[in-house]
Amino acid sequence: MENLEQAVIGQLVAYKYRTAAVFRKHNIDFCCNGNRTVEDACQQKKIDINVVKAELEAALAAPPDTSGEDYNSWALDALADHVVQKHHGYVTEQIPVLQAYLRKLESVHGKEHPELPQIALLFSACAADLTMHMKKEELMLFPYIKQIVQAERNGTTANTAAFGSVSNPIAVMMREHDQEGERFRKIQELSNDFTVPPDGCNTFRVTYALLKEFQDDLHLHIHLENNILFPKAEVLEANMPQAGDSCSIRR
Repeated sequence: MENLEQAVIGQLVAYKYRTAAVFRKHNIDFCCNGNRTVEDACQQKKIDINVVKAELEAALAAPPDTSGEDYNSWALDALADHVVQKHHGYVTEQIPVLQAYLRKLESVHGKEHPELPQIALLFSACAADLTMHMKKEELMLFPYIKQIVQAERNGTTANTAAFGSVSNPIAVMMREHDQEGERFRKIQELSNDFTVPPDGCNTFRVTYALLKEFQDDLHLHIHLENNILFPKAEVLEANMPQAGDSCSIRR
């Protein structure tokens, strides 16, 4: 790919998800901050861009990974369903598990490790806000996206939503994604990149491993929405005549 320095990170990962491993390796956010160029991200992180470019070129040149998924080619309604079933389902299932582990860690090790109450508080806020966030997507935004996908297939018009353009709720969702990304950056920092301290017990190891897994899933979750589902939905709506009315979405 020519002029890789100026490639937009989110678009690059959408084009070939294998490149996400390169950004992950260098702690470059490809989901919430995926609108930066490779050059800008490297400058901000003070990383040698030539190293990152070489790794990206290798990832782009590698043969297709048949075990992976080309999410960029998926129909938008199928992608929305996938996000709900896989990522929303995972978040809903893991929140009570992680909250229980964090409570146990804080009660046993909180005095020796003052970062634990802070991590627990951040995760609790994340759990509450993500739960509400997912419901808004499931009940309002995603049904509307699926409606305009179906209208395009049928060659019909879609009802106009009371929230106006789909860009309005998308802007809200992306702001909330930024908030959760920032919370997990703080959790990662407080936990020393999810590193178990020398005196850490098995509960420490399990909790930090689950937090890292949760963050990795959240990054893919947000990437699928910010860099694929949302921009394609905006383009689809812009190219489609609409009429009528629908529901609203509010923070």
